[in-house]
This record gives sequence, structure tokens and C-alpha cells, in this order.
Amino acid sequence: MKIDICYTPELIHQFDVTDKTVVVIDVLRATSCMVAGLGSGVASVTPVATVEECEALGLQGYVMAGERNGEKLPQFQLGNSPFDYMDKSLKGKKIATTTTNGTRALDLSKEAAEVIIGAFLNLNAVVKHLSKSSRDILLFCAGWKGKYNLEDSLFAGAVCDGLKKQAEFESDAATAALYLYQSMKGDPYYFISRSNHAQRLSKFGVLKDIEYCSRLNEFDVVPKLKNGELVV
Repeated sequence: MKIDICYTPELIHQFDVTDKTVVVIDVLRATSCMVAGLGSGVASVTPVATVEECEALGLQGYVMAGERNGEKLPQFQLGNSPFDYMDKSLKGKKIATTTTNGTRALDLSKEAAEVIIGAFLNLNAVVKHLSKSSRDILLFCAGWKGKYNLEDSLFAGAVCDGLKKQAEFESDAATAALYLYQSMKGDPYYFISRSNHAQRLSKFGVLKDIEYCSRLNEFDVVPKLKNGELVV
């Protein structure tokens, strides 16, 4: 098993994903929302690239969720907070979502042999799932508008740490992420809260989201992309 990391969607052209398991990572906050929702009983989450696609699914009865530049879209029922996705009224319902970074990374991963969702909220479940696979692994960080970010890279390093005894690191990208995580794992929230994206989000009064997205292993689920929707 080989493991590598794509740090931003702008670099995905360097990787052939067709025979790999791709782990899409957008800690603040898309993949954390997906894990929280599916771990709390949501039937499915359908990621789409555009607001118009999300609105079209809304007309079919989907709950619409999403943001642009960190802010909830006013015509949608949900924003991009994990607390939105955990509302008890959503159990058994289908959600359509579009976000600035995470849903783009999912769209760029759709040719992979398997696509799963990773966040600190389901770290152990992701590592356990990957440890049982014979496929090579690509950890795909959503980043921020095509640029590197700290929180996604930190999670990628956590996965590398969990698999270091059985996986071959294919590049220095994986080695660097491993050392990043090992240097910061004592207090992930402290470091995530000081990331640029956390600073952007803090302007919208979502500090509780940042703290929650930094928690480890709140859910024992691995969302998988099947026929265009995420399910467990």
C-alpha cells in the first residue's frame, strides 16, 4: 500500500486517481459536516459544484445546504456547520450541498476506485477502513481557493501517522504531513484555531464549529461516494 497527498485541487492533475482510494478532506467545514450528518442519521449527502445544481435538487425535496466564502447562502435551509447537520429533524432526509472548497474536491475525485470522506471527527474509522484496503491511497486536501491550508494537511498527517507501520510513503508530501501532525497532535484545536481559514471563519461567529471540527473520533462512520451521493 502506497500513500500520497495532494495538498490542493490545483495539483490534482499530477495524480492518477483511477485505481486509488481517495480520501477527501475539508476539515473546516464541509467534510466535518458530512461526517456529523451521516453519523447522526441523515440518509445521504449529495455534493454538487454549483448553487444552481443544489437548488434543482431542492425542488426535488432535498434539504439544501451550503456556503460561499464561509457564509450561509440565504436561500438554503442549512449552512456549513456540523451542528446544522446533526439536527434531529434531519434524520432519514437527503441533503444536497455545495461549498467553496470541499464539494469541488469531491467532483475532481469522482474517477477514483473509491472515494471516502475524512475529518478529525471520524479519524479512527478512516484509518481502520484504509488499513483493510489493498489499494494505494491519495489524501486529497480541499485547501482554500486552490491554496494550501493547515487544518487539512494536519488531518492528512494524522492518517499517515495511523498507517505508518504498513504504508509506503510515496513522496515527501506524506512525510512532511506526518511530522506536522506529530509536532501538533498534543492540541489539534490550538493549532487549527490559528490557521488562516479559522481566522476567516471566526469573523462569522462560528468558534464553536472550529472547536467541534477539531475533536477526535466523535463518529464511527466512513461516508462513501456511491452514484453521486455520500452514504454510510
